[in-house]
Amino acid sequence: MILTVTLNAALDVTYEVPRVDWDGVNRVAAVHRRAGGKGVNVARVLAALGQEVLVTGLVGGPTGEAVEADLRAAGLPAAMVPIAADSRTTLVVSDAPGPPDGTRTALFNEPGPQVTDDELRNFVTTYGVMLADARAVVLSGSLPRGVPADTYARLAALASAKGVPAIVDADGEPLRLAPQGRPAIVKPNAEELARAVPHGTVEEGAQALRGQGAESVVVSMGSAGLLAVTPEGTIRARMPYTVEGNPTGAGDSLVAGLALGLVQPSSWHDTLRTAAALGAAAVASPVAGDFDRDVFSDIHPLIEIA
Repeated sequence: MILTVTLNAALDVTYEVPRVDWDGVNRVAAVHRRAGGKGVNVARVLAALGQEVLVTGLVGGPTGEAVEADLRAAGLPAAMVPIAADSRTTLVVSDAPGPPDGTRTALFNEPGPQVTDDELRNFVTTYGVMLADARAVVLSGSLPRGVPADTYARLAALASAKGVPAIVDADGEPLRLAPQGRPAIVKPNAEELARAVPHGTVEEGAQALRGQGAESVVVSMGSAGLLAVTPEGTIRARMPYTVEGNPTGAGDSLVAGLALGLVQPSSWHDTLRTAAALGAAAVASPVAGDFDRDVFSDIHPLIEIA
């Protein structure tokens, strides 16, 4: 199975609004509430692709109970580790005012609960047991308060010691420190990479992270596609067209494609094409963790790999 770790799990709320009036009253056309956090979104996509998954992370309070209830309702196997503090909620507001503005999306992320040292130690112990059955692990998203910035590096190192390849998708200091754990793949977007390595080109930044210990670095660049620095060299995936919609969760779908490449015999070219197509197909879906299969089928063969 593929193990996905969401230390800052959330109840994701998405409001679809025909046109947002930021100074007035808005009528919400549709509301979606579901378990979220980047690792949960990755697991949803992998499960939809027929992969065996296990969701783990930290949850607490009434919001954490709602997260676990939704995971059960969705049929996603989960082994969440309890904490005392209440889990967070995130809010996405998405509107489609029409040309020339297209779809606009605003994301509001709460900081997350305070995690104690004992709670984190309990999670690390549980995680170590779960690795015994894992073929790959995805470590993604923000860290809640009280969790040290080097935690993803530590978790990746534990996985590596047991022969389990890890993907890290993070930002800020957790991203900068992640290569120390020698993960199989580090996946920043271009802005996250620029914050971690503030000098040089995108390729030079990716090379820097790889030089610090990551086996491969895959940089997502929105409509410009992907750039991957791998043991086989630098590879680019170029998108044939731009998909309009809600970009929240696109990176998570992309990471699901990378995880798929770790557990199935696949070349880097095929892995990047699938990952890029899944990211684009997620934009066409209104809710993070879903992807549009028609968009995926349409765009997949058109992606240029060089």
